[in-house]
Amino acid sequence: MTAGADGGGRPDPARVGWEDEASLRSLSTAYAAAADARDGEGLASLFADDGALVVPNFPSDLRPVVTRQGHDALVQVAEMLRRYDRTFHLVTNHRFAVVGDTASGEVQCVAHHVSLTGAPTAAGPAGTDTVWFIRYRDRYRRSGADWRFARRELHLQWVEEHPVALLGAPAGGTDRQ
Repeated sequence: MTAGADGGGRPDPARVGWEDEASLRSLSTAYAAAADARDGEGLASLFADDGALVVPNFPSDLRPVVTRQGHDALVQVAEMLRRYDRTFHLVTNHRFAVVGDTASGEVQCVAHHVSLTGAPTAAGPAGTDTVWFIRYRDRYRRSGADWRFARRELHLQWVEEHPVALLGAPAGGTDRQ
């Protein structure tokens, strides 16, 4: 990660113009939307040609240790999310530092992963929500007028599991995409 103006290795938001910040925020939002839609092509298109996504080997390791690099490997990330009946990625805090056509950043996210696990209740299907509290550490590269991920590391801060009843959902099915 590029050191900020404070020399501390964290992005310095004061060094980012509003156009770059808006584009980088949009990139993170597009990543979350592609993941939730299980859109592998869309997700892969957000990365530079040699871009990499580094993820944990959950549940045995919360550190980013598994690298998915290149178009075909990145398309498969969305396929892996199909093991869940629903996902919901909420992207929150953003910090960026831009130097020319490269940038670094840190983005926080709360990602819900719902799996149907039991017999339907009166309220709806029963399930489990596995909630990931994520800190993405990113490197970006400008490609023409757009930004792409050069490297995105998914750092799990912690994971929680909660039972859920999917209110208003059909008892016999899911809305998998």
